[in-house]
Amino acid sequence: MGAGRRFKVTVVGAGNVGATTAQRLADAGLADVVLIDIVDGIPQGKGLDMLEACPVTGSDASVSGTCDYQDTAGSDIVVITAGLPRKAGMSRDDLLRKNHAIVKQVTESAVAVSPDAVIIVVSNPLDAMAQTALRTSGFSRQRVVGMAGILDSARMRAFIAAELDVSVENIHAFVLGGHGDDMVPLPRYSTVAGIPLPEVLEEDAIERIVQRTRQGGGEIVSYLKTGSAYYAPSAAIAEMVDAILLDRRKILPCAAYLDGEYGMEGIYLGVPVKLGRGGIEEIVQIRLTPEEQADLDRSAAAVRELITKIGV
Repeated sequence: MGAGRRFKVTVVGAGNVGATTAQRLADAGLADVVLIDIVDGIPQGKGLDMLEACPVTGSDASVSGTCDYQDTAGSDIVVITAGLPRKAGMSRDDLLRKNHAIVKQVTESAVAVSPDAVIIVVSNPLDAMAQTALRTSGFSRQRVVGMAGILDSARMRAFIAAELDVSVENIHAFVLGGHGDDMVPLPRYSTVAGIPLPEVLEEDAIERIVQRTRQGGGEIVSYLKTGSAYYAPSAAIAEMVDAILLDRRKILPCAAYLDGEYGMEGIYLGVPVKLGRGGIEEIVQIRLTPEEQADLDRSAAAVRELITKIGV
C-alpha cells in the first residue's frame, strides 16, 4: 500500500451476489469498487447507480462498472462471484464443469493485472472453485480463500436466535467442512453468551437446526425458484473483505487449502482461519471428537470427488 492510496476491490460478476456485495462495500466506504461482467452495460449501469447512492450513504468510495479487466488493475482483493446460478432441482455437481471453465478464465484475467491481490472465491461448487482459482493463479494458499463458513454459520446463528428468542449477537456458531449438504455444523463449539449450545437446547432442537443449516441454500432456492441467496452471502463476503483490508486478524470459518491440517492433504475445506492483510494468516486447529472427525472426513470425500472430476 502506497501512502494515501485507497484500497481497491474488484467484484467479478454483476449478478445478484456480485452487485449486492459491491453495494455493501461501497456503502461502508471500505474501498473503491470495480464491478466487472461479460454482459456490456450491466456492470456500468449498476456501478453508476451505486456511485449515485454514495452521497446519501455518506461514502466517498468510487464505484465503477466495466467489461475490461484493465480497469481492475492493482486490486487489493478480487471477489469471484461469476458462474451460473444454481436453479431448483440442480445439484451442485451439475454446476461443476461449466463453472470450472468460467472461474479458470476469470482468475487468469484478474491475476494478470492484480498480481498481489487476495482472491475470495464465492462461485459454486465453492470448495472445488477455490481450488480451481488456486491452481490457475499460482498464488500461495494464503491468498486464495473461499467464502462459505461465515454464511453457513450465520444461518445457524439466525435459527438458534429464533429458537431461543435471544439476540443474534449473543450467538457464535461453528460450521466446518465442504459447502454443501455434507457440511459439519458443530453444536459443541457453538455458544449462546458463552454457554455451549447443548446446555441450553434439547438434542432434538439442535438436530433440527443442524439439518436446516445444511439445507439453508436449498431452502431459499425452493422459494425463489429461479435464483439463489444473495443478501446473506454478500454480507458474509463483506465481513471477509473488511477483515482482510483492515488487518483485523478475525477468526472466521472459511474454505482454506489444507496441507496436513485436520489430517487432510491437498484439498479446500471449511475450517476456522485467522483473516488479515495477507489473507489466511493462520489455520486454527480445534480438537474434534472421533464422530466429528468422521463427519469432516465424509465432507472432504464429497469435495475430493468434485476436484478429481475437474482435475485440480
